[in-house]
Amino acid sequence: MEWRRRHVLGLYDFRPEEIEFVVDTARSMEEVLTRDIKKVPALRGKTVVNLFFEASTRTRTSFEMAGKRLSADVVNFSSSTSSITKGETLLDTARNIEAMKPSVIVIRHAASGAPHFLSRHVSCSIVNAGDGANEHPTQGLLDLYTILKAKGSVAGRKIAIVGDILHSRVVRSDLHSLGKMGAKLWLCGPATLLPREMGRTGATLTCDIREAVKDADVVIMLRIQLERQKTAYFPSLREYSRMYGLNRSVFSLAKEDAVIMHPGPINRGIELSDDLADCGNSLVLRQVESGVAVRMAILYLLAGGSHAAH
Repeated sequence: MEWRRRHVLGLYDFRPEEIEFVVDTARSMEEVLTRDIKKVPALRGKTVVNLFFEASTRTRTSFEMAGKRLSADVVNFSSSTSSITKGETLLDTARNIEAMKPSVIVIRHAASGAPHFLSRHVSCSIVNAGDGANEHPTQGLLDLYTILKAKGSVAGRKIAIVGDILHSRVVRSDLHSLGKMGAKLWLCGPATLLPREMGRTGATLTCDIREAVKDADVVIMLRIQLERQKTAYFPSLREYSRMYGLNRSVFSLAKEDAVIMHPGPINRGIELSDDLADCGNSLVLRQVESGVAVRMAILYLLAGGSHAAH
């Protein structure tokens, strides 16, 4: 196939073959990361701007590393030290950055739809690094890539996603990336954090973590996003952990070779016990590794890499 996208705003309209193309490109990028000199000149002369309006460790750092591994010039923009604090609008900020001729703007913003808005007003490519509770497409792609590396396939596998479904942009992208590749998805959380309309995605909904984890191939735990919660969705963190935290007893219900994932940051002792976070079944750090390869693939495809499948 041929890559025709100018932007990566979400996975909602990605075709399975496009997802496979990104995965295949990420495999090529991961080979670069195994070399002694982990750098190629693919994007030399290109500029990538990381425009982050929310805190981030893994996503911002991996986009920065991905750009530098491809020899692009990478500029990190922090809203706390910018003219945003003086009242400048998002559009004016983006237009001023565009005037400096970047190839790609990677944006994370608290408002759902912010990347889509920018894509209609600037000429460079836009990558959504997380917008409100909408989507986080590169996380959805790296989750898929991590599972493929660990399991070989996702089609027909039971994947349980547990936690704050309501506020999670990760789960919305995972539904597209994993669902379009044939996974059997289960969503689990308190009734107050489990929107019933999620059932229209084809996923199975349950408020019982033991039912969700039973015979699962993959268990993806989500962080409780207290910063997005404007009301009390559960009695206390202690109660939440007792009902929806993953511990040895609950995880024993999954398949013997089941793996654990988490987009981070982990609230240890709340959604995931310490021993499971660091156990041999945990793929959390492998997700971080996959993130660099997947984001290299996205930047490469958007900023002038070879657009034809080989």
